Amino acid sequence: MPKAKYYFNTHSLKYERVIVPLRKQVLRVLGFLATAMVFSTVIVLIAYSYLDSPKEKQLKREIAQLELQYEILQERMDEASVVLADLQNRDDNIYRVIFEAEPIPATVRSAGYGGVDRYKSMDGYQSSKLLIETTRKLDKLTKQMYVQSKSFDEIVDLAEDKTELLASIPAIQPLSNKQLNRMSSGFGYRIHPIYKTSIMHSGMDFTAPIGTPIYATGNGIVKLAEYNAGGYGNHVVISHGFGYETLYGHLNRIKVRPGQKVTRGDVIGELGNSGSSTGPHLHYEVIKSGNKVDPIRYFFNDLTPEEYDRLIQMATQSNQSFD
Repeated sequence: MPKAKYYFNTHSLKYERVIVPLRKQVLRVLGFLATAMVFSTVIVLIAYSYLDSPKEKQLKREIAQLELQYEILQERMDEASVVLADLQNRDDNIYRVIFEAEPIPATVRSAGYGGVDRYKSMDGYQSSKLLIETTRKLDKLTKQMYVQSKSFDEIVDLAEDKTELLASIPAIQPLSNKQLNRMSSGFGYRIHPIYKTSIMHSGMDFTAPIGTPIYATGNGIVKLAEYNAGGYGNHVVISHGFGYETLYGHLNRIKVRPGQKVTRGDVIGELGNSGSSTGPHLHYEVIKSGNKVDPIRYFFNDLTPEEYDRLIQMATQSNQSFD
């Protein structure tokens, strides 16, 4: 029970009980409540601004833990990128070289994903930069691993064809030349026998008596077998596959026909003096991926290291070609 209040009435000279009207009582209660609500609101605002609730503290701990995990993930992706870069280097400079495959262009290996809007949905958050960078690294690593995987698939296919590749590469001399005394002109700039000017000689010339057997230097299919009065004269072109072709010019006789399969060591013709030739000889060329290359690089099946070194010395001499 609330205590009763009294006041002294000067007219009646008596103490009389104070009676508070209901309206005034209601206003007092409402005023108290309003004041309490204002103070409560201020306190809550201050608490939310400067103090974390238990739930907020837990969420912040989880965010910090996630950021740490993202940073660790980035470090692991960086380590994986280093390992992948080593695999790419070995792939381009060892495996693909062994199997005569072109290296994969750097633009293909390092190409990124999509455009600038690919990561737009991750923007606008406190950790957006970390999230976007991590996702971008993962996308790039995924793309590079896919490219490398496809490269290894190609290497596996090439390895399965290795036996055929080794049999098809032009790897012997096109005529019997054990004494190494029949090579007259090598690959490179030589003096033209007619014009007496220095021009590119795109093959090797071997001198021998007319009728000397000429051999296919690798397995393949005869692409061309033409009788011609000018240029290479009577000549044969063999397609060996894997980007290789060989040409045998100035023949006296041709002993194969277009479309015929030949095996390394098969006789395909006889040495002669047909076409633009100044003496009996064989003009021999090796074409790799459409480019004429030095045939001396491919005489590794029938020569010892000493014989090969001697042949190189003979081929590098600046002399006059026969065609």
